[in-house]
Amino acid sequence: MLLVIAIIAATLRLATPLIFASLGGVFSERSGVVNIALEGIMINGAFFSILATEFTDIPFIGVIAAMISGILTSLILAYFAIHLKANQVVVGTAINLLAASFTAYLLELIWHRSGQTNPVKHAIKAHPIPFIENIPILGDLTSQLTVFVYLAFIAVIISYYVLYKTPFGLRVRSVGEHPRAADTVGINVYKIRYKCVMISGALAGLAGATLSLGTVRLFKEGMTAGKGFIALAAVIFGKWHPIGAMLACLFFGFTEALKIQSSAIGLGFLPSELLNAIPYIATILALAGFVGKAVGPAASGESYEKGDK
Repeated sequence: MLLVIAIIAATLRLATPLIFASLGGVFSERSGVVNIALEGIMINGAFFSILATEFTDIPFIGVIAAMISGILTSLILAYFAIHLKANQVVVGTAINLLAASFTAYLLELIWHRSGQTNPVKHAIKAHPIPFIENIPILGDLTSQLTVFVYLAFIAVIISYYVLYKTPFGLRVRSVGEHPRAADTVGINVYKIRYKCVMISGALAGLAGATLSLGTVRLFKEGMTAGKGFIALAAVIFGKWHPIGAMLACLFFGFTEALKIQSSAIGLGFLPSELLNAIPYIATILALAGFVGKAVGPAASGESYEKGDK
């Protein structure tokens, strides 16, 4: 039973940053902007959450700093992709490269070292929920989870409600499917896309804070390890739907949990290189085998020029 609880807890913890980032991807792509920059925004979020916590000793401010850095980084994508009509994939890739080198430079400048920062004194710790901490299984499970895990599932519910139950969500989906038609009924396509890309940035920044403040209490170069791209795969795997994306992230989190618990479940004989590749192999198999003919928003990845026919 302890092994099962450990695998479930690890699945929830490992899926949490993916859920935040994939929800950001859903908002962005639903409005018609492909946010390839999720990886870079997560890197910035992880760095600035540790930086703000280092100087204030308040992890909450670190979380806010991560979300602000995510919004500012996403505005670069929004300006080039929406305003200047640049290729969204190229801009997103450039942001990913820029974020990795920019944080490495700041690491040298502020901490005078490369590789990783010092651990912060205060971080977001796991603790049980008071009124169920004495319940045998639930208490053991919640004692291994941070508040980020609960926030991730709350974010899924809020995202679903916003996208499918509010006028704003209807505008977002109409802009992503047919921006010309949305424009003719008075919807500001640019404004909606800017808002969605900024929401995407805030959520991806929060995903970065989950990795640094909620896991290892420090920033380490390359700590995102492709999770931004896995989140993008989860968006497609989940059919551009918040709940579908969450389920895909749980699947990817489960594959990483199996890797961590490989010795306990009898997979310790496998080479470590193969075990480390399991989440990425699962991503490829999911995209190639299960998604197949998934069709995204019709205008996703296409720039919009007001007045074009």
